[in-house]
Amino acid sequence: MDPVRRALVRLLVPALCASAAVAGCAAPAPPAGAQVRRAVADWAAAPPRRLSGIPLEGWSYEVTSVRQDGARAFARAELRYRLAGYDAAPAGSARELMLARDGDGATWRVTADRPAPGAPPQPWDQGEVAVVRGAHSLVLGVGQSPRTLAEIAADADRAVPAASAAWPGPWPRRVVVLVPATLDAMAALLGRPADAYRGMGAVTTGATGGGPAPADRVVVNPEGYAQLSQAGRQIVLTHETTHVATRAATTARTPQWLSEGFADWAAYRDGPLGPAEAAPTLGRAVRLGDLPAALPEDGAFAFGGDQDAMARAYEGAWLACRLIAARWGDAALVRLYERAGREPLPTALDETLGTDLPTLTKAWQEALRTELG
Repeated sequence: MDPVRRALVRLLVPALCASAAVAGCAAPAPPAGAQVRRAVADWAAAPPRRLSGIPLEGWSYEVTSVRQDGARAFARAELRYRLAGYDAAPAGSARELMLARDGDGATWRVTADRPAPGAPPQPWDQGEVAVVRGAHSLVLGVGQSPRTLAEIAADADRAVPAASAAWPGPWPRRVVVLVPATLDAMAALLGRPADAYRGMGAVTTGATGGGPAPADRVVVNPEGYAQLSQAGRQIVLTHETTHVATRAATTARTPQWLSEGFADWAAYRDGPLGPAEAAPTLGRAVRLGDLPAALPEDGAFAFGGDQDAMARAYEGAWLACRLIAARWGDAALVRLYERAGREPLPTALDETLGTDLPTLTKAWQEALRTELG
């Protein structure tokens, strides 16, 4: 075809196709990928009705890829949502949607929604979610009795003021608690092996970093939590809630002995337990002559390792923060936490306590001998 004729064809065919007088001529159908994306957008316009009891807002699915397999299609998407009144930033979840062609064969409909391969599930993927609202808490439970969830909400409501008393800095002063049915379900929510959390009462999600706090969740291990006394449950929830409170001030610079010790200091500060009762594992080691040579390193707090070593690390970290508060004051401990997230620890110690790490370590060792020996 010569260039002139080709140009005429390009001009005339669209005009002919737009004309109703030309029978059998129609605009081409959009590609399957665009149809799938439109179907997902329509389906995800609002949260599913079965989640109506959860205060969800900002619910959306952003499709990242589409794969068609005959009459089926698979879409990878990122789910974003907030818990209204609790989340300062969206929670995220990688999802895989399955779609099938509708009866007319021209459109698609979503038939299933599940976690993307390798991604942790959402609580509602594990069963029907029961919701309990406390004065300062939102508890989402699966497979738990209403009484259990109400008791956990009451514990969380006491934990929030305790964390706020220890951490006067800005934070939402509300906490979200997830209570799965089993230890395995808890581990699935966190994307880790169950053995990493065995014996623990609860953990906190959320990445550290400056700026607005992310969508933190306290996740309860129902098996470990049930084995605790009432006082133990309160200590655990106050510890984890303090992590939520201090999240925006916690960075990769913050030593874990300070972040974990501060959370325990907040949990124990108004309670009746002293060092002998609250630090039994470290106490046994000290009495046997095994005095720590240094404040606990970050690796000592890793889940799934030596349980006795981890207990000694937590107890030693608490006693270090307890010593700082007793000698320099509660406000100085808070300032140290804030500065240690922004600058090297030696600088933070000098500017807030007027001391250095060797001097602090020596004072801590002396306190261990006195209080645990």
